[in-house]
Amino acid sequence: MSKDFPEGAVMVFGGSGGIGKGVAMEFAKAGTNVAICYRSKKEVAEATAEAIRALGVKASIHQMDVRNRAEVVAGIDAAIAEHGRIHSIVWGAGPIVAQVPLADWTEEQFRQSMEIEAFGFYNAVHTAIPHFRAKGGGSFVHLGSAGHDWWPHLDGLSVAPKACNEALIKGIAKEEGVNEIRANSILVGVIDAGQFKVGQEEGYFDEAWETAVKAMLPIKRWGLAEDIGQAAVFFASNKANYVTGQTISVAGGFGV
Repeated sequence: MSKDFPEGAVMVFGGSGGIGKGVAMEFAKAGTNVAICYRSKKEVAEATAEAIRALGVKASIHQMDVRNRAEVVAGIDAAIAEHGRIHSIVWGAGPIVAQVPLADWTEEQFRQSMEIEAFGFYNAVHTAIPHFRAKGGGSFVHLGSAGHDWWPHLDGLSVAPKACNEALIKGIAKEEGVNEIRANSILVGVIDAGQFKVGQEEGYFDEAWETAVKAMLPIKRWGLAEDIGQAAVFFASNKANYVTGQTISVAGGFGV
């Protein structure tokens, strides 16, 4: 095991997503076991776990719908049984959302985003805190949105629920620091994976959109999943053992 992490595993929610896969792999490269959470992409989760095992690191996969508290409890319990301990939780679960103005959101769209991202995160936090306390500490790393700094055109269904989680991260840091539980957040910019790839395929992230967004970026290129993974590894590792309640933007300077 890496000296940068306690014994046990990091649990990556959304680990079968485009960014989540990259995050899981970066933790494996850093030498810690990985528990991958997924809802429907079992084949992707299994392939990612196999790639991790090929690095000589233990990996497990756990299916759950994060909106269902009982499934989250069962999944975390199973991961603890598999690895002995969960030392960190990376929250990257979230739906692919429609790109529409706030005034055109349907109640169903907003409810789904909030239930998966905000209530799902709440379920994971409430389940993990007693385990972290019993083990002498732990770390939460939230994958938020660079839109937290500057509201992006049409992407509010992703930004709004993540903003709720940003507040929860501050609360966890403030209330649970006494238990050596840390909580930090990564504001994710345009990453060449996940929602961005879907948007390219569906045509709403077209050439004109890409040109306009790059015009706002000091770094004139898109990020990679491993860029998010490396930031997550730092926050979860012992190298950040005195860092909590903080936010880092991995977004090429978006919002500056």
